[in-house]
Amino acid sequence: MTESQILSQLNYWLIIVIMMMGFYIVLAHSNMIKKLIGLGIFQTSVYFLYIVPGKIVGGTAPIISSDYQVYSNPLPHVLILTAIVVGVATLALGLALVVRINEAYGTTEEDDFSGRDEWH
Repeated sequence: MTESQILSQLNYWLIIVIMMMGFYIVLAHSNMIKKLIGLGIFQTSVYFLYIVPGKIVGGTAPIISSDYQVYSNPLPHVLILTAIVVGVATLALGLALVVRINEAYGTTEEDDFSGRDEWH
């Protein structure tokens, strides 16, 4: 691969690095707050993965006219708006569960309460 080909794909490599960072945080840490942060980072990388190819240089809104030849597809941006709303709701639910677990067990470390059978 030539240098220009590598640079043209640089944004995808950065997305993969961000995605793997989030995935590593989810797997490596036992603190549930850190896991939720890793999940948020992973979700953000997926947003970027959809948004990056959605913009076409020189493309316009999909308005049919003889003046325009290249159009940008608005569908990825609309899907990302929906994904952001779902991601915020998921994060809010996860934080609410972490608060309840912290109230019940006094910790947010997964290793400290994973072997217990009963709620306090």
